[in-house]
Amino acid sequence: MLQTISTQPFPDQQPGTSGLRKKVSVFQQPHYLENFVQSIFDSLEGFEGKTLVVGGDGRYYNRVAVQIILKLAAANGFGRVLVGRDGILSTPATSCIIRKNQAFGGIILSASHNPGGAKGDFGIKYNSGNGGPAPETLTAAIFAQSQRIRAYKILATPDVDLHKLGFSKLGDLAVEVIDPVNDYTQLLESLFDCDRIRELLTNGQFRLCIDSMHAVTGAYAHRLFEQRLGAALGTVQNGESLEDFGGGHPDPNLVYAPELVARLFGDTAPDFGAAFDGDGDRNMILGRNFFVTPSDSLAVLAANATLVPDYRAGLAGIARSMPTSQAADRVAAHLGIDCYETPTGWKYFGNLLDAGKITLCGEESFGTGSNHLREKDGLWAALFWLNILAVRQQSVAAIVQEHWHTFGRNYYARHDYEGIDSDRADALMNHLHTLLPTLKGKQFRSHQVSHCDDFSYTDPVDGSVSTHQGIRLGFTNGSRIVFRLSGTGTEGATLRVYLERYEPNAGNHTLNLPAALQDLIAIAAEVAQIHAFTARTSPTVIT
Repeated sequence: MLQTISTQPFPDQQPGTSGLRKKVSVFQQPHYLENFVQSIFDSLEGFEGKTLVVGGDGRYYNRVAVQIILKLAAANGFGRVLVGRDGILSTPATSCIIRKNQAFGGIILSASHNPGGAKGDFGIKYNSGNGGPAPETLTAAIFAQSQRIRAYKILATPDVDLHKLGFSKLGDLAVEVIDPVNDYTQLLESLFDCDRIRELLTNGQFRLCIDSMHAVTGAYAHRLFEQRLGAALGTVQNGESLEDFGGGHPDPNLVYAPELVARLFGDTAPDFGAAFDGDGDRNMILGRNFFVTPSDSLAVLAANATLVPDYRAGLAGIARSMPTSQAADRVAAHLGIDCYETPTGWKYFGNLLDAGKITLCGEESFGTGSNHLREKDGLWAALFWLNILAVRQQSVAAIVQEHWHTFGRNYYARHDYEGIDSDRADALMNHLHTLLPTLKGKQFRSHQVSHCDDFSYTDPVDGSVSTHQGIRLGFTNGSRIVFRLSGTGTEGATLRVYLERYEPNAGNHTLNLPAALQDLIAIAAEVAQIHAFTARTSPTVIT
């Protein structure tokens, strides 16, 4: 039976860079999820009778939320829903399925790299028909509607059996429960030289370790690496997807993936390691005793792209988020192609990809991807690296060090100050704004400021403008400091400070990272008055 339920707006439903993220307890409030989903549907046009894709990373509340969304979709006039078995779909798999089925769009349930469990985080975002995150114009419309909503439409009906593959009906809505792995893994296998990768993984000399962090990629990684590419059973660790991610923090970095890091930096380290986050779109790449920064990873993939079958003809262009290091810019200049600098958020790459202006793109926050999807893709990045390793027959460290010798090294780190009082964080950024007109030409230690601004982006495809995307300080020697407040947390504010030192001299490519960046760290603290505004003496996380 179709029901129209009276409701009242919630004031806190403004999506961030990757949708709406809150504590599970917030989403469990009566009407909260329903309000937001109805606001999505009210902001769309022309979806009647069309296909919607629904799935999530399996975190706590995922199954409950999927059932609610199916009943809302049925009441609002969608004709068909494709939903992953048990409500599971990784973010890149969702993008793949939207594109393959020419769906109207999709709803992804995930808080990405944020912790899960009953006391953890939950999230929801809408992806458009190109498979990518909703543009700013749509997310703004969704928030506006959430502030004036007075009712939502839902079908009063029993839940769908999400474990059984096949078809069922919710009123007039056709619901198809699909294998969450098949379409996506088939796409990945079509991009790479899988025969060569299989030969590498089965030659008895190369050892691989994959960490799914008890998150969504477990089933995908078992299928790809162990079943399809011949890696030994046990190659995939933490491969069972759990609602609380095993009590861990599903963020693939040196801090939150300690088990994998210990193995790759141990006495009997494997040759290659990779970890993926909660919803499978982020990646960390490690070699034996060697960490590849996400910025360097994008640059190395771009420089070696023609070794991979799907990119053999070369790249149309590269894009990186503004805080990501400028390593990819130097590869683009060498290749004679454009490199676009965008705000943080994968949605900004979508227009460039759809317009054919770029082939590869990436963010410093452990995300890389290409024109095969409209989302970042963790497993894709690992396969890309393995394809390169299989062709070049060199170690990860050797490949990266050779890259530095050719293009120079961008020493790079991100310092995160998490859970800061929002008023304090805003005051710090306001302080920086007042300084901007006074900084150009100033000398800080051995660094002279060449330019400074609050980054603004004009989309070269549709002309839309995004302002206040982060404060940049550039120095005459090619170094940079960037200050930005993150939109991915659920409590307080996170200040991110990005530090980048360009070093063209190969003799200086083996410096200790903190030592290489110590001047920039001190300058950032001095200029932004970090201690005074945040009362913090050190970052929460350094990546």
